Amino acid sequence: MKKEEWLIAGTAGAIAATVAFLLWPKKDIPKGATVVQPFDISRYLGKWHEIARLPNKVEQNIRALTEKYTMRDDGMISVVTRGFDMQKKRWVKAAGKLKLAARQNIGKLKVSYFGPFYFAYNILDVDEDYQYALASGSDLDSLWLLSRETTMPEVIRERFIRHARAIGFDTNKLEWPAMV
Repeated sequence: MKKEEWLIAGTAGAIAATVAFLLWPKKDIPKGATVVQPFDISRYLGKWHEIARLPNKVEQNIRALTEKYTMRDDGMISVVTRGFDMQKKRWVKAAGKLKLAARQNIGKLKVSYFGPFYFAYNILDVDEDYQYALASGSDLDSLWLLSRETTMPEVIRERFIRHARAIGFDTNKLEWPAMV
């Protein structure tokens, strides 16, 4: 094969790989998981306390984490995440935005703290009064147990842990960050 033919074949292969990557379905929910349906985003708004989480680099050394969701005029949702950085010995916060990732009334959301880059935020379980929630990212590495208060009843905690374990989350790795 001549040099020009190799170049054309290589370019065509690169284009095909790029198109396949862009069109290939992106995973946005852990395999075996389903989101809350029906889901009422207006009832989810407000302040949430992180009760437990799977370890992750972003929240490393962070305690007393809260998230506050408020509706914006443009239909998006503002989120302000705040927590105490134990290493830096100070409160830190990050502002982002949230949007529905799919049709209305299901707990499949997308969150962005970095411009146009959105990440999956799935509501896997919520109690009937929207006081406690089980949320995940797109895979089995991100999981959060959330509460409107700084505590969670054991019956709800056990329900969420059973639910997460049934999906495949390693709930033995859950961290229970101490309050500051």
